[in-house]
Amino acid sequence: MSTGTPESGLAGEHPGGPARFAPLKGVLVVALEQVVSAPLATRTLADLGARVIKVEHPNGGDFTRRFDDVVRGMAAHFVWLNRGKESVALDLSVPAAREALHALLARADVMVSNLGPGATGRLGLGPDDLAARHPHLIGVEISGYGRSGPLSGKRAYDLLIQAEAGACAITGRPGEPAKPGPPYADTSTSLYTVIAVLSALAERAATGKGRQIEVSMFDVVAELMGYPLTWARYTGMDQQPAGLGSPAVAPYGAYPPADARRGVLGTTNDGEWQRLTRQMLGREDLAADPRYARNADRVAHRDDLDAELTRWSEARTLAEVQAAADAARIGNGVYRTPTEVLDHPQLRARDRWREVDTPVGPVLGLLPPLLFDGQALPAGPVPALGEHTTAVLAEFGIDPAAVTTRATP
Repeated sequence: MSTGTPESGLAGEHPGGPARFAPLKGVLVVALEQVVSAPLATRTLADLGARVIKVEHPNGGDFTRRFDDVVRGMAAHFVWLNRGKESVALDLSVPAAREALHALLARADVMVSNLGPGATGRLGLGPDDLAARHPHLIGVEISGYGRSGPLSGKRAYDLLIQAEAGACAITGRPGEPAKPGPPYADTSTSLYTVIAVLSALAERAATGKGRQIEVSMFDVVAELMGYPLTWARYTGMDQQPAGLGSPAVAPYGAYPPADARRGVLGTTNDGEWQRLTRQMLGREDLAADPRYARNADRVAHRDDLDAELTRWSEARTLAEVQAAADAARIGNGVYRTPTEVLDHPQLRARDRWREVDTPVGPVLGLLPPLLFDGQALPAGPVPALGEHTTAVLAEFGIDPAAVTTRATP
């Protein structure tokens, strides 16, 4: 897919890996990244077959490497986010190292970055710099708030963005806001970044020209908040969080059965409400009650309906609850903890766990979630810090001995 320079196509296969299904084979990505938002984006591109060169500072590298040591001495975040990449250690405060990076970018198709505010500009790697020196390059810069606006210079992490954009206010319970467990600001930004890269690659295939793209985490979460923001604008009120339920529909939540395992079930439309009451609960009175006729009515009486479902559920085992819900074609599931999900029967039946090579030996990880004609994408190895520095620099015609890859004291 490379069209930027005669040498672009240098990407080839992942290091040490056999030939494999790789829709982005031939795309070379250079990553100046840390934590989650950019690393998940580039890991997704690597899963799809792109070659990803992760440029890290020699003194410690991506600081998620040191978040914990629970994966046989490696950090869980880093193992999750960085498989399938090559690690090149360069101290970009050193001019020779910056020139080495430009040599990579001259042949690269994409550069993804999420350094601190203003960092790429100080390194001569801002959008204008890249457009002038590497017009073929697709540059994507992830930031907390974008390049303009009163918060553009502020540092941003997942919690901070979710709090600023209102996501924490609709999570938890009334008066008890919470941050959603997974880092949704980071991960959603990652996926929008992948969309941007794929779109720009398709455009460049026709025009031969690169793009400089900005992705703001705040903008992404504001987009995901589209429903509650629209509600607030046209009602003048904030929807209240509903714990394991939803402020948008009712009944919808977790209801404890007799055997103490919580089932999760509910309705999303009036037809489902009629099936739930008539077929699952056997309650013609609820089905015919005008107080519950429309979803908006049911939301207004959420507490009453939750109490009815709880009484019904507590008289049955979880298996009985799920059987009744399935018979009535009502969506349902089981509340599970992460340790329970490790052995989830759906993951086991679909053979979703694979061994992933790491510097400390193979560890288990999930395969990428995309299936192409039923074929799963492989999961590449996790790199040690600077593992590929010498080989990559030599490949790009750079004498490794001439580049200062260690930070000066």
